Amino acid sequence: MTATTRQAPAPMPTPTAGGSARALPRRVTTAIGAQNTSLIAAVIAVVGIFTWLDDGYLTTANMTVIGDTVAVTGLLAVVQTVVIICGALDISVGSQAGIASVVSAMAFTSAGGKAAVGILAAIGVGIAAGVVNGIVIVYGRVNPVIATLATLAAYKGVAQLLAGGRAQGYVLGNDFFIFLARGKILGLSVQIWALLLVAAAVHVLLKYTDIGRNIYAIGGNDTAARLAGININKYLVSVYALAGVVAAIAGVILTARTGSGQPTSGSEGLELKAITAAALGGCALQGGKGGIGGTLLAVFLLGALDNGLNVVGVNSFWQNVAQGALLVVAVVIQQRRSGERAVGLPT
Repeated sequence: MTATTRQAPAPMPTPTAGGSARALPRRVTTAIGAQNTSLIAAVIAVVGIFTWLDDGYLTTANMTVIGDTVAVTGLLAVVQTVVIICGALDISVGSQAGIASVVSAMAFTSAGGKAAVGILAAIGVGIAAGVVNGIVIVYGRVNPVIATLATLAAYKGVAQLLAGGRAQGYVLGNDFFIFLARGKILGLSVQIWALLLVAAAVHVLLKYTDIGRNIYAIGGNDTAARLAGININKYLVSVYALAGVVAAIAGVILTARTGSGQPTSGSEGLELKAITAAALGGCALQGGKGGIGGTLLAVFLLGALDNGLNVVGVNSFWQNVAQGALLVVAVVIQQRRSGERAVGLPT
């Protein structure tokens, strides 16, 4: 027999220093995500432009103001992210925050100044409002946009009826509400900590639990999710109930911030900001895609833009124009990336 000779394997190419240097930015971009990288670049650009226009913009005091300002919007945007990932939408979150604000102040006053009673009453109302949304959508078979557009008006009307069209109660005589409005922990306001804690909890829920994976599955393909045994109806009602709870927390913060229950002031237009932030943060409005990190970056971007326009003296009405334009841009980018046929254009 003839012995066969085995050839030694060819040596693996050794990466050069230049190749490693070029690969590093790609690895960083992959870890952060292309969407988040774009948002970080946009935040840096906005901050840089307004810092150039006004020396007082990039200061610790002003950054703290931005953080406090976006806390309520951020809470609603975080839970809006969950709703959108599930393939739905909640346009009523601003009104839910308003009715929770009124109820928290009225319950606080009725209970003789007990903050816990006001907070629990607000959360109870938030859960009820969210469950009503879910039931109308699931069992009434109403499109989520139409259903929550209707409850947007209904909840706003209920808040105004309860409050008689004016602010209710005064809560800043209570230590807890004072702490919630003005307190700081490790240099950050309590309102920012509330946003960060809720965002962290929701992030863990979405990324590291079966519940989160099922929410993504429902938004990605509800038919496949149903065949896999996921109870879609239960999940939708639960997601809307979660939206109600977080909206109630936002309402309590509004109460602390303003010192009284506000039926509309402070909560008007929050739903548009929440949806815009979620869309800018990478949520596909068709469902099944998105994350909390991108939403938080988008919330800060919107806050930095609004604050910058105020600092340089631009008419506040332009803020609404900017938000609407950003929402259109975000949706256009999503449509281009998805490859869907444009409405009215040939294939």
